[in-house]
Amino acid sequence: MTVPHSFEQSPEFAAFAQCVRDARTCRRFREDVAVPLPTLHALVDTARVCPSGANRQPLRYAVCADAVRNGGVFPHLRWAAYLKDWGGPVHGERPAAYIAVLCDRKGAPTPEIDLGIAAQTIQLGAQALGLGCCMIGAFDRDGVRAALGLDAAPHAELDLVLVLALGVPAENRVLDTVGANGDIRYHRDADGIHHVPKRPLESVLLLSHGGNAQDRK
Repeated sequence: MTVPHSFEQSPEFAAFAQCVRDARTCRRFREDVAVPLPTLHALVDTARVCPSGANRQPLRYAVCADAVRNGGVFPHLRWAAYLKDWGGPVHGERPAAYIAVLCDRKGAPTPEIDLGIAAQTIQLGAQALGLGCCMIGAFDRDGVRAALGLDAAPHAELDLVLVLALGVPAENRVLDTVGANGDIRYHRDADGIHHVPKRPLESVLLLSHGGNAQDRK
């Protein structure tokens, strides 16, 4: 019989929780540091075994670490809606690699849930490898398809649903607690540090049944 570990006494949980906390969206990269194709393959290989609704496994992937093709992808991406005065990463700070996620929606009961699970798995895997990741849902689909060679059959029959930009981080990202004003917008300070406000546990944990008074302290 498997006995669950106490989270306070589990170094594995502590390492996992820290990985989640550190895996903030990254939008500025060391463009000159290549991401090897085997690394991208390993990230996809990890995502492919994630849970999937009815085990339909509707997601497909295209990876790119080629500088020329990367240059064709970049103009079609939209960056950081909250940073109104920032037009996206400049030359030298652009992604070194991309993973495009496509979906065969036929017969897939929960493709959006599958996508979220897979994308978060890739981001956490990237963090564990010292890479930053940005999940990009706002992009010109026709432009990205053409840049990656996905605009012809049989790939054209799949929906292009997400682009993951990857590379060695060139920015610091930190977690803050949402203040009394409730502002959840991420922002950069005068030193270029990227701040991400998160709601505290007590504001998102609605009910807690079971246990004893000591557990609930």
